[in-house]
Amino acid sequence: MRVFCSVLLLLVSLSSWADDFLQLYQAAGWPQQRVHFNDALSAAQERYRSTLPPAVYQALVANSNQRFAAAAIDQRVQRGLRENLANPAPALGFFQSPLGRKIVEAELLASRRDQLAKYSNGLPRVEADATRRLLIRHLAQALPAKEAAAEVSLALAGVAADSLSQMLPGLPGLLGGGSAQGMLNGQRQRLMEQIGADLDNSLLHIYRELSDPELEEFVSFAQSADGKAYYQAALAALRAGLAVGESPSNLAPAPQGI
Repeated sequence: MRVFCSVLLLLVSLSSWADDFLQLYQAAGWPQQRVHFNDALSAAQERYRSTLPPAVYQALVANSNQRFAAAAIDQRVQRGLRENLANPAPALGFFQSPLGRKIVEAELLASRRDQLAKYSNGLPRVEADATRRLLIRHLAQALPAKEAAAEVSLALAGVAADSLSQMLPGLPGLLGGGSAQGMLNGQRQRLMEQIGADLDNSLLHIYRELSDPELEEFVSFAQSADGKAYYQAALAALRAGLAVGESPSNLAPAPQGI
């Protein structure tokens, strides 16, 4: 009986743990960000409409829609969080707090379709005093913002890759797996450098509605052990979700319940 009770308590604990991951996924704004990504994907697809033959364009749309299907992204991201974050409770508590909700709202606003269109030619320069700029610099160092932005940019820029590989099946072999991966890593590094050059202004813009004390509290979380654990796991989950450079054959949907 004692063993039975112990196993039952363990199962209840694991069930609660899994629910914490799902709640964290929702509280941190992942579902809405995925919707915004798919909006950006549709815009990227549209840019190819006038430059590709109709059959090729349709293949591009079909392949990229399959790669970035909403359910598949959700499964890969959630699985990535579970595999890379030991304890979801601290991050869940933060994002469920009034400040956490305000941060998520600011991030969701910045990635909305209308906001991306409004600032397509660049963000305005944000004026800030020395204290706020120092807080933003600390935040830029604590968040994997440029790494995440580079991953999204690579995913959107590569919507034609699967179609090209399908039309020219010998192309990856001609390049060589290592060479192709090296080119991808080179692109990723260049993007991070470009994004990093203006990262402070971008963060000043995104979090412009946060007061200095709120920004300081955000920095404290991001620099804490729990914050670092979450943001490292979040970056790994984002990379899993977007699967930049992965073969379509490796992107089978995860089993239900994951």
